[in-house]
Amino acid sequence: MKRQRGMTLVELVIAIVIIGIAAAALYSAMASLAGRSADPMLRQQSLLLAEAYLEEILAQAYADPGAAACSQRACFDDVLDYHNLDEQPPQDARGGVLNQLAGYRVRVSVSDSSLAAGAASVAARYVEVRVTDPKGDELRLGGYRSNY
Repeated sequence: MKRQRGMTLVELVIAIVIIGIAAAALYSAMASLAGRSADPMLRQQSLLLAEAYLEEILAQAYADPGAAACSQRACFDDVLDYHNLDEQPPQDARGGVLNQLAGYRVRVSVSDSSLAAGAASVAARYVEVRVTDPKGDELRLGGYRSNY
């Protein structure tokens, strides 16, 4: 008697069900990864934005050099001028709006502090820059500006 090769209808239905379950699991895993694929880019943009603001602020004088008070960021001349700065969308140092980063918000706080250097302490100001990305995640970056 000749043996026949092939699959029965029951085996075929079972194979289709198993392949369907595996495909659904693979699809749901890929969908969850695709939903978070922009997170590293948003985080990197937040970090670069925070670094730019912090670098600009820490380059300013520790105390007011005596110029008239100014409410525009383009004429800020000391670290304390940046206290309570809140910009959405962010702006460059000259006050130009960065439309490409319209979903981001930048907030700055400046507080008096002191740094211990051996037996002596040095007057300093702690600057904290908080950047909120379009998804609502916040990145904080801080630095000290001493009175040297």
